[in-house]
Amino acid sequence: DHNAGTFVTWLAGAGIKGGVAYGRSDDFSWKAMENKTYSYDLHATILHLLGIDHARLTFRHNGTDRRLTDVHGDVIHEILA
Repeated sequence: DHNAGTFVTWLAGAGIKGGVAYGRSDDFSWKAMENKTYSYDLHATILHLLGIDHARLTFRHNGTDRRLTDVHGDVIHEILA
């Protein structure tokens, strides 16, 4: 079942700390409780590891420059080696 309140992602290598679980949900994995992370943060972190400044990476959509990380994305430094 798809749950919009939490998500799980696996990252390995490329400067990611090994054996780390980041964030915590409630007992039913219904709601994020600690270190809330959004897809924008995940994208910003992956782009950072690729050597790309997520704040400068834009694409034009309907005449407007947009960012994959919107204005909300931040690199999750706590999971970086």
